[in-house]
Amino acid sequence: MTVNDKACIVGAGPGGLALARTFKLLGIDFDCFERHSDVGGIWDADNPGSPMYDSAHFISSKTQSHYLGFPMPADYPDYPSGRQILSYMRGFAREFGLYGDITFNTEVKETRFEDGGWTVTLGTGEKRRYRWLICANGTNWHPSLPQFEGHFDGEIRHANTFRSPDEFKGKRVLVIGAGNSGCDIACDAAQSADAAFISLRRGYHFIPKHIFGKPADVFAHEGPHMPMWLTQIIFGAMLRLLNGDLTRLGLPAPDHKVFASHPIVNTQLLHYLSHGDIKAKGDIARLDGPDVVFKDGSRETVDLILCATGYRWNIPYVEEKEFSWRGGRPDLFMNLFSRENPQLFAIGFMETNGGAYKLFDNMADLIARAILAEAQGGKEAARWEKALTTLRPDLSGGVKYVGSDRHATYVNIDAYQKAMKGLRKTMHWPEIPEGHYESLQAKAAA
Repeated sequence: MTVNDKACIVGAGPGGLALARTFKLLGIDFDCFERHSDVGGIWDADNPGSPMYDSAHFISSKTQSHYLGFPMPADYPDYPSGRQILSYMRGFAREFGLYGDITFNTEVKETRFEDGGWTVTLGTGEKRRYRWLICANGTNWHPSLPQFEGHFDGEIRHANTFRSPDEFKGKRVLVIGAGNSGCDIACDAAQSADAAFISLRRGYHFIPKHIFGKPADVFAHEGPHMPMWLTQIIFGAMLRLLNGDLTRLGLPAPDHKVFASHPIVNTQLLHYLSHGDIKAKGDIARLDGPDVVFKDGSRETVDLILCATGYRWNIPYVEEKEFSWRGGRPDLFMNLFSRENPQLFAIGFMETNGGAYKLFDNMADLIARAILAEAQGGKEAARWEKALTTLRPDLSGGVKYVGSDRHATYVNIDAYQKAMKGLRKTMHWPEIPEGHYESLQAKAAA
């Protein structure tokens, strides 16, 4: 089979939909494959392997987290529920006529880069050839489950299996991990379990969802904008004033400055800790029959251990050697572009301290511009090849992040947006103008 000037998008979740809209607008021929029966990715709880639970909400607010030119409905709350986000994404796909561009119930099983292009093997056994491959399969599909010393009489499972607080009724529950999902689930346990505990290895800064009556990310967006070192000092002091000394609640003191790890946008957990509905525990030493023994020597009798311990960022249909890896994450230029293969891209393999949906549109546009540059050849292609191999933007925003795998490719949203503008300037690529997608809306409505 010969290579054609066509792109293969894997996944119709948040990133895949942004790509499909942008490619369609800019005239890039593509196929988008989705293994599930509808769009939505992890936000569709019926999608096999989805980690979505009943109480899930966005941790960024609706005005800072929507697709460009398609705001969330005015009647949505500041922090929409998972069901509302799914409805929003499906409305987005309908609004821009994307359903007809996606092949559903079709898994990409394997890809190989050979003879200048990608051979893509589908779940049906069919093989197709593409010039470009864009991985948009998402990161929260492959649970990372820790191993414990000892034997446990109860049940151990990963948080991706959790759906409803009803699962906790009549049980003594231990939630391991204090990421945003872990804190949400711990709050469910505090309300529904006979006894609830949360195990943390380190202390965290807990950011309220509202500051002076505004969603936290709106407050941050509106300013005042200060150097990061000063922001860390002032905001750290503000959190101490608002939350007090968290060690009084049994939580370990943070071992890092605010914003040096992924923000925990949840003070509801502090409410339940202060009311005794849940108890904070340290790291686990071992399991002992019906008990969990902690490193401080204390023990608790537990029926269920739920591990909110993150995910492996697997891209199972691409050979591991096709990517550079750092901390178990693909190490890409701008978290988008393979430096080794200009025909390989990824979107959504990034964590940041702000709303991702507005970033997805810019990311998709940058990928599209790179594809068009390579397809066109000449001076622009040469300029892109040079940028791809030489530009090394600092995406940290001056933050010294916690030295964990999770933060190996973590970026500061302000620094990332600045780097995107810098890349556009270097490549002479335009910014996305107002009304950029209106023609697609009009065509879909006709």
